[in-house]
Amino acid sequence: MTLQQLQRITLESQGLLQTLPFGKGKKAVLNALEHLGYLQIDTLSVIERAHHHTLWTRIPEYQTQYLYELVEERKIFEYWFHAASYLPMKDFRFVLPQMLGVKQSETHYFNADPKVMQYVLDTIRAEGPKKARDFENETKKAGSWWSWKPTKVALERLFLQGDLMVCGRNGMQKTYDISERVLPLNVNTTIPTDLEFAEYLVNTYLQAYGFTTVKQIIHLKTGKLIKKNVDEVLNSMLQNGTIQQIIIENLPSVFVLNELLEKSLNKVSPTIRLLSPFDNSIIHRSRVKQLFDFDYKIECYTPKEKRQYGYFCLPILFGDTFIGRVDCKAHRKEKQFEMLHLHIENQNLDTKLWKKPFVETIRRFATFNGCEFIKLTKVSPPKLADTLKRALKNDEK
Repeated sequence: MTLQQLQRITLESQGLLQTLPFGKGKKAVLNALEHLGYLQIDTLSVIERAHHHTLWTRIPEYQTQYLYELVEERKIFEYWFHAASYLPMKDFRFVLPQMLGVKQSETHYFNADPKVMQYVLDTIRAEGPKKARDFENETKKAGSWWSWKPTKVALERLFLQGDLMVCGRNGMQKTYDISERVLPLNVNTTIPTDLEFAEYLVNTYLQAYGFTTVKQIIHLKTGKLIKKNVDEVLNSMLQNGTIQQIIIENLPSVFVLNELLEKSLNKVSPTIRLLSPFDNSIIHRSRVKQLFDFDYKIECYTPKEKRQYGYFCLPILFGDTFIGRVDCKAHRKEKQFEMLHLHIENQNLDTKLWKKPFVETIRRFATFNGCEFIKLTKVSPPKLADTLKRALKNDEK
């Protein structure tokens, strides 16, 4: 196996090489989420939020309401994976150990007042779904015995320990309800064994990425036996021929699905993908560096004077090659999409090959962000600036 084959396998498994990897419309959103395993939710809105951006990258004509409708239809749910995430409802039972851990913990960082928790739970049970701001209004009434902050902490604690679930959203405003009223009747609520949980992790990562490593599977997962159980699952799959262990020079040992090794790789189309910093395909930064020699990190949490590329740079994937990154901002009131700084790092690649698909993708992405005009402020290397500005201007005509 070559490095390029491994790159193709993981990009295809992530739905980044096909035109319609998951189909169209709302059904495609559910297909994508069930295939990828999770979708990270993020609050940053300098451009369209990460959970919508990640789906837009894979689903033509994606609409943001699809995600919220699937929550209301009880086909997906929100919980904490390695971060706040949407997860397929079919996988609900695999968050139960974490919920139970929060409920049994007395030192959890959401150290809520039991009396406030009980009040919040009783109120929602009696009156129906509530937003956080509903309780905020209650705290302002004369005679209230609690303040807003303990109520907010109580809501989060009840959510994390599984007593409440998010039953709807309006942007970043969540609506909570009692879990038994949210869960479909046919959902499996049996707590998985440690080995079943390990099987879930292994299968999820293999399906979503085509190949995986032990380090990636157990990343941010706690438990003394997690690595032992993951090793046991992988060894069992090796013995029954489901996966193979592959060693490529300068890379850690990886486990690849046999069916993908036997599959002929399709020709890569010359398309441009602008990836969210929280996209599933690049969330494991060391993996991206090892596999694609693309050193990426998000710099919005880095002090301005120490940033190398910009506040919110998006990796640029051309076919199966990362060619650079672009720092973007959507000025929604002015309907202007600004490329604050476009960095093209793969300068051995002929500009004529990627220029047209890049302009087409930027134009679609600007529209997705509610913008009509595109501004290119800075380009590195500077010699590309005139060429790209002309291409953007011609595209507008």
